[in-house]
Amino acid sequence: MTTQTRGAVEMVLAMAMSGTIGWFVVISGQPVLDVVFWRCLFGAVTLLAVCGARGMLRRDALSGRQLGLAALGGAAVVLNWLLLFGAYSRATISIATTVYNTQPFILVALGAAFLGERPTASKLGWLAIAFLGVLLLVQAGPGGAPSPGYLLGIAMALGAAFFYALAAFVAKRLTGVAPILLVLVQVWVGLLMLAPFAHLPPPRFASGATWPALVTLGAVHTGVVFVLLYGAIQKLPTAVAGALSFTYPLVAILVDIVAFGHRPQALQVLGGGAVLLAAAGTTLGWPLAWRRPAPAADQT
Repeated sequence: MTTQTRGAVEMVLAMAMSGTIGWFVVISGQPVLDVVFWRCLFGAVTLLAVCGARGMLRRDALSGRQLGLAALGGAAVVLNWLLLFGAYSRATISIATTVYNTQPFILVALGAAFLGERPTASKLGWLAIAFLGVLLLVQAGPGGAPSPGYLLGIAMALGAAFFYALAAFVAKRLTGVAPILLVLVQVWVGLLMLAPFAHLPPPRFASGATWPALVTLGAVHTGVVFVLLYGAIQKLPTAVAGALSFTYPLVAILVDIVAFGHRPQALQVLGGGAVLLAAAGTTLGWPLAWRRPAPAADQT
């Protein structure tokens, strides 16, 4: 197996696992704040072991400035999880995940606002398509019409996308820091943020799936997934990694249909398709305008 093939397998596995997060959040039967706290706890234990085994736990691993930026990114990641997990029960897993994939556009906006990066005409075009897709999703609802809870779920998914993009924006300023070490800092920040509000005694068993779900969210979806993800990114060209990342929303939609029987309305399919197409176009750099090739020079 070549290095690139191994990277592709790691990327698909990481994204497929990520697509099942919503199912584990729901079957845990716990309040969202508690779910995120326990995810941070079990994720911190797993990543601490990984970083320790790789010799990353050194005093000089992070400077004071880097630690501060990593902590800021950690706060954004935690808020992202809280909002996304809360959106699942209001707008369904598939719709929340689809809206969540507006992150690339928010990242482009942050780059334009703070780094002076001018978006291309194609990116602005994809943004318009994504915006149209979100409008179509807003017009739809589980019963064919939007309810306040459904609209709140979409707003929460958009908020989650904003905080994810903010965390990614901060991470770009942390060149030279091992990504896994960065995630370790983020989950520890999550523990400190949520400890005063979470139920620190073991959660009451809503079902026999509660503890397995919480451990899986931390050890697998936070620990194993990030190890696979960053290992894959190191082995793959950016375009290939970006293309394979769309395994995540596709698996999430499939899980929502199979596990919970959620059947999207026609407007939801159309709007969700527009959002995912626009996100793919932005991530992979697809041009919106077709250019006619220049005529060949006359050789006679």
